[in-house]
Amino acid sequence: MSKVLTDKNLIEKFLTRGVEAIYPTVDDLRKKLLSGERLRIYQGFDPTGPYLHVGHAIGIRGLRILQQLGHEVIFLVGDYTAKVGDPDKNSTRKMLSDEDIENNMAGWKEQASQLIDFGGDNPVQFKRNYEWLSKLNLNDLIKLMSQTTVQRMMERDLFERRLKENNPIHLHEFIYPLMQGYDGVAMEVDMEIGGADQIFNMLTGRTLSRAYLNKEKFVRANKMMDAPDGRTMSKTKGNGINLGDSAEDMYGKAMSYPDSAITSGLEMLTDVPMEQIKEISEEIKKGSNPMQFKKLMAYEIVKTIKGEEAALKGKKYFEDTVQHKEIPQDIREVKLSSDQKTIIELLVISGLAKSNGEARRLIQQKGVKIKNGAEDFKVIDDINEIIVLTDETILQKGKLDFIKFRIK
Repeated sequence: MSKVLTDKNLIEKFLTRGVEAIYPTVDDLRKKLLSGERLRIYQGFDPTGPYLHVGHAIGIRGLRILQQLGHEVIFLVGDYTAKVGDPDKNSTRKMLSDEDIENNMAGWKEQASQLIDFGGDNPVQFKRNYEWLSKLNLNDLIKLMSQTTVQRMMERDLFERRLKENNPIHLHEFIYPLMQGYDGVAMEVDMEIGGADQIFNMLTGRTLSRAYLNKEKFVRANKMMDAPDGRTMSKTKGNGINLGDSAEDMYGKAMSYPDSAITSGLEMLTDVPMEQIKEISEEIKKGSNPMQFKKLMAYEIVKTIKGEEAALKGKKYFEDTVQHKEIPQDIREVKLSSDQKTIIELLVISGLAKSNGEARRLIQQKGVKIKNGAEDFKVIDDINEIIVLTDETILQKGKLDFIKFRIK
């Protein structure tokens, strides 16, 4: 068994950095962590998409601190809760198949291992909630549902919103918070970590822990990190900075955040001291050019997840391709047997777009450029345009993605 440490600096970092709320109180949790008692803590992740993103990294970094302190840490894949899906504020989620779930979670352990250690003297445990939720029978489900009320479920803001807008609320969606809450019961945990959007579910878990285990469960709710497009970062939308992204993509996506996100990004996703972050905030307010601070944020995010060498690589790639308008030397090549293709075909074949629909949207948003030989890049604005290819044809998506074509 790993020895439990009571390092006050690490504990304060866990209690404050990127934290939205702690239940029942910060003081109660601080006292528990300083007691030297070994706690069992988990965070759950539903495989509704193939990539974990930096929003998840906020909690995973918290798990890492607890692992360093010697506590028992669990990375839980919600492969059974994903069948229902955490209710959405606008509509009922599509129920995922077993195949979808397995495909989505295939790379998760590797992605998470950039931030936590699944080996060593105190390895993080990798669990799946199919192990216990699939074994619940009807009697178990009735008992579980008896622990709450319809009135309590309707207190959740997303259900209130859908009811007000006359959007359907299906009965199986009420089961989700109970299923998530039961995870903590089945594992007999002392604490759960999750995003602030999970507070209702995590507090339901506190209720179930008292009812089933006669035990108080601590909850740490993390602050939420929006995606660069200003929407909530989502596995389903795939609009975030993904833990599976290359260093170049990760750095570039971080640089696309608005200036207003610099200090929050530094707080939640890096180890830059809070005193320095406050100084940066003051400098921006006084009119300093925020570019230098945004580049620091992007660099530190990549460094936190992928290491310093990768961060330097991402920084150089951004400066070369975006700031100095250079074409990368190691540009990926795609070989084609025909020298004529529609722009839609090229985007899909090259992997710059996952579907014809996405390709059309990229063109309509003026996010696609093409270059032949010595001529400059030009924006493609016709979704039906036919491209005559040469061995010098380069296609660009956004600011950072380049593909060069070769004719067989």
